[in-house]
Amino acid sequence: MSNTIEIKNKKASYQYFLVEEFTAGILLTGTEIKSIRAGKANIADAYCTFVGNELFVKEMHIAIYTQGTIYNHEPKRDRKLLLTRRELKKLQTKVNEKGFTIVPTLLFINEKGLAKLNIALARGKHFYDKRETIKKKDLKRDLERRDY
Repeated sequence: MSNTIEIKNKKASYQYFLVEEFTAGILLTGTEIKSIRAGKANIADAYCTFVGNELFVKEMHIAIYTQGTIYNHEPKRDRKLLLTRRELKKLQTKVNEKGFTIVPTLLFINEKGLAKLNIALARGKHFYDKRETIKKKDLKRDLERRDY
């Protein structure tokens, strides 16, 4: 098993201040894990929400598996995230505060071959914060160019 599958959410660090990160397991069907291993997933529009005391990721797109038959999955279904009770309680109290949300940042396959999702407790950025992020990125790029 190779651990080369890493699907990133580049929008997340631009639109949010990432306060704290967690790694969660995902409850998947057979065709979903096969599509992820083929690299056919997208977490750009995904977000996490609580249903009761359980955390679900919504709007995460996993493409339909080409060799799947009638047992194929629905591409944008809600998927349950697997975290410890303590982590869930901590996240739930923070999300109830104003301004916090949970966004997925990275979908990867670990060394055991299981799909994992890095999620971050995040606070939304204002427009001027986003401009500051762009300015820092441009400065860093210019400094790297001058070194060569």
